[in-house]
Amino acid sequence: MPRKEVRAIEVAGKTVKRIAFYRATGPFGFLSNLYPRRVVFEGKEFACAETAYQFGKPKDRAVAEWLIAAPKPHLCAVAAHALLAFDIRKGWKDVKVDRMQAVIRAKFTQHEDLKKALLGTEDAILIEDSRTDTFWGTGSKKVGQNMLGRLLMEVREEMK
Repeated sequence: MPRKEVRAIEVAGKTVKRIAFYRATGPFGFLSNLYPRRVVFEGKEFACAETAYQFGKPKDRAVAEWLIAAPKPHLCAVAAHALLAFDIRKGWKDVKVDRMQAVIRAKFTQHEDLKKALLGTEDAILIEDSRTDTFWGTGSKKVGQNMLGRLLMEVREEMK
């Protein structure tokens, strides 16, 4: 069944738009970290926001370079998710949200068209509609933390 990208819901007597995104395609694909737009982050150029984010996860620079050398960004993400605990930098859980926000901020400040598109979502609730990820997205039961959506909304507010 196809997912609806835009819906309206009632919140405190006001109609609020909800924008669900997941893939890097379609009208809201630009919200995905896999959207194919280069990002310069920490002095290094990356294929997209996802590779910039994942580069910070391994404790070994050689592993980080190996991850971002993947032929496609989604394969970088898959490999990064499969890292064993001893390959992940100490304190990753404590810095990953701040790193993601910084990467998102870089993506939308480095590309005027993407900034305009993000601002064009106005006050919509942005939802990373992942069926499997309950931290960055909402998960299959739609009760996840939606951290990616929340960070996008925070960056959008900063840019207003």
